[in-house]
Amino acid sequence: MMIKVSVCVVTYNHEKFVAQTLDSILMQKTTFPFEIVVGDDCSKDNTATILKEYQQRYPDKIRLILHSKNLGLNGKYNALSTFAAAKGEYIAQFDGDDYLTSPDKLQKQVEMLDAHPEYSACYHNARVIYDDNAAPPYLVNTLAKPAVTVDDLIGEDELCFIATSSLMFRREDFARNPDPEWTNLSTSGDIPRNIMFATRGPIGYIDEVMSVYRKNRGGASFVDNHQSADFLFNRIQMYSNINKELGYKYDQTLRKNIATYYYKLLFSREYGSSYWPRAKYAMKYISLAQPGPEQKREIIRDFIVPPVLMKVYSFFALGWYNFRTKQL
Repeated sequence: MMIKVSVCVVTYNHEKFVAQTLDSILMQKTTFPFEIVVGDDCSKDNTATILKEYQQRYPDKIRLILHSKNLGLNGKYNALSTFAAAKGEYIAQFDGDDYLTSPDKLQKQVEMLDAHPEYSACYHNARVIYDDNAAPPYLVNTLAKPAVTVDDLIGEDELCFIATSSLMFRREDFARNPDPEWTNLSTSGDIPRNIMFATRGPIGYIDEVMSVYRKNRGGASFVDNHQSADFLFNRIQMYSNINKELGYKYDQTLRKNIATYYYKLLFSREYGSSYWPRAKYAMKYISLAQPGPEQKREIIRDFIVPPVLMKVYSFFALGWYNFRTKQL
């Protein structure tokens, strides 16, 4: 019998979590065969040993791709290698620290995609938890539409309501339409990939919480540091490429999206105290965001007017105020 689903799991230093991940996949109840393809990105901890133990216990179910060196780009190349090794009609993707909470996840998603050939993919809701309890749990998706389109995935702010562990897509479709080359420069694989799926058809939604997206200090989500200039520049480039890929159909919206990252550069570790870079990025923000008069004046005052001029202005303004006070 042909494999219906390839569950592609990417791991890197997940020794604390990967057993729970694999157990939650192995507990799936399906009317079809599925495989688990695990790609380990040269973990430095005990992850590979744990994977080998599971593969020995489930040799007909689990296949391993153990890379001899880290492929880089926040695990994206590792994910692509697992997709390339998949044999199923559908691919369900996972990070090695996420886990399923429903034994029917695979079955329900396959039934949806079988019933809706027009869908490019489908997803369900997921719960976000912080491994160190740094914040309370919350649900990834609050949109609750039966299917989402490109319009739903493009916003002035970053829209990311499809958890990695919740997505299932068609393997042959992805093989025919791989990620555009420019996405290889992006530290985010999910955002541009989901938008590319939506350009080829709606992404169906199952309104059930069936997985957990775990945020841990060693995980990829904590690499997304909004105080880091490298991360912010990467997002600017990613959304600029998305804008170009979509033929500038959403140009006005994406320009404001990109502007938010230029604004964050004003407070980044690298440029938060440097006048000339901040002045340049502040002007870029004004050009893209087109803020209202009051905010525009504040940006000009705080980031564009040279500090020495502000001191001179303050000196004379205070002197004039004192002079007027004495006259009265």
